[in-house]
Amino acid sequence: MTNDILDLSARVGRALQAKGLLLVTAESCTGGGVAQAVTEVAGSTGWFDCGFVTYSNASKTELLDVSAALMAQLGSVSEEVAAAMASGALANSNAHVALSTTGIAGPSGAVPGKPVGTVCFGWARGDTVQTERLVFAGDRHAVREQTVAHALQGLLRIIE
Repeated sequence: MTNDILDLSARVGRALQAKGLLLVTAESCTGGGVAQAVTEVAGSTGWFDCGFVTYSNASKTELLDVSAALMAQLGSVSEEVAAAMASGALANSNAHVALSTTGIAGPSGAVPGKPVGTVCFGWARGDTVQTERLVFAGDRHAVREQTVAHALQGLLRIIE
């Protein structure tokens, strides 16, 4: 884990703590990498509730209440699914803010219109959900690392 990600995690923790908010993560392509990054920060028990690693579509439906029909229609790598993951994480936790990641880290898995490196993000606070779709360059490790960093940066935007 890079120092930049650790610094971002500490900033997220300070911002959450200052506002009395709890975080939940809903991760697919990052495999729990965001949760690992935030729990590297001492005292994270004061602002991190839990993390869902929902790698399969079935787990997204079972744990986060993401519609199977939505994933069948748009694919699991879509802004709509990222939004549903974030909302579902809030609904199934004690947290106040959520972030989600779903993407294609590679080296395989690309489909037309969604190359390797495609990642969709969701950030939820209350009833407000923001999403974003980016395409990162690099190998699997680089895509996942960039995804963790961007997820934390987006989280800071909705907290501060």
